[in-house]
Amino acid sequence: MVDVPHVGAFLLGAPKCGTTWLAEALTQHPELCVSDPKEPNILATHKGTFGRDVSEPDWSAYADCFNGGGLRIDCSVHAMACPVAPSRVVANWPDARLIVCLREPVSRTVSHWNMILDTKEDQENEVDWSDFESAWADSRLSADTLYGAAISRWLQHFDRGSILLIEANRMRHEPVVVLEEVCSHLTISSHSFELDSVHNANIASDRRPITAFGRLFRFIASLLPNFIKNPIVRRLQSRGVNVYKIPVLSSEAPPKREITEQQRELLAADVNADLVLLTESTGFDCSKWHIQ
Repeated sequence: MVDVPHVGAFLLGAPKCGTTWLAEALTQHPELCVSDPKEPNILATHKGTFGRDVSEPDWSAYADCFNGGGLRIDCSVHAMACPVAPSRVVANWPDARLIVCLREPVSRTVSHWNMILDTKEDQENEVDWSDFESAWADSRLSADTLYGAAISRWLQHFDRGSILLIEANRMRHEPVVVLEEVCSHLTISSHSFELDSVHNANIASDRRPITAFGRLFRFIASLLPNFIKNPIVRRLQSRGVNVYKIPVLSSEAPPKREITEQQRELLAADVNADLVLLTESTGFDCSKWHIQ
């Protein structure tokens, strides 16, 4: 039987909440071992936006996602909305520290929706999210936006003091302060982060529909052993290089899609009720996020 690897912290949230930037910055800290790839998607049943797998985690594969010493932190953000993840984490790491990145819910939802359409991930998973109402009706989009419901499940297993909530906008405007708060929460020493070298922010310009040749390239890359592939990927990421922006591998993304006021109102009942739950359960003031 493979031993369960020790993991001390989890970076949670939802797509388009700034977790990619934060994870990339934390790789600079000598006392941290950030999961590689950033999102192993092994512990939780949620394997990205669409993937779902309720089987038990492959602990051997999970252990391979942590290389080096220091406090291990898993940055699989989709674990936040996974109904199974909290019980799995507390069963194996009851003293784990949790970092949760949150973003104003409507802009997050629209950005996530745009990302899926830009990359055609909906079509790859045999669904059609081109209509926003249909996308929102799919829990695989809306569950990531309902922060209060997700965090309430974690609070059934972890006390409030073990959870650090970070508003995504703060990472843009006061990154040094945010990183100091993260270090304090993880009980590791302060560190002078080189913010200019943090390139991997998963921005909209990177979201280009992959071509047929790009899919072939991705498939071939997936066959490479991790000991060959990972050093190459890390080197490219450290230089802010995204090979999938090469024209032969991807095409230009369409202009950003916006939602109408009527569509915005469609979210109001569920989102506002969930924000009340978030404040009641955590004390996090999100009154400015309520949909009027």
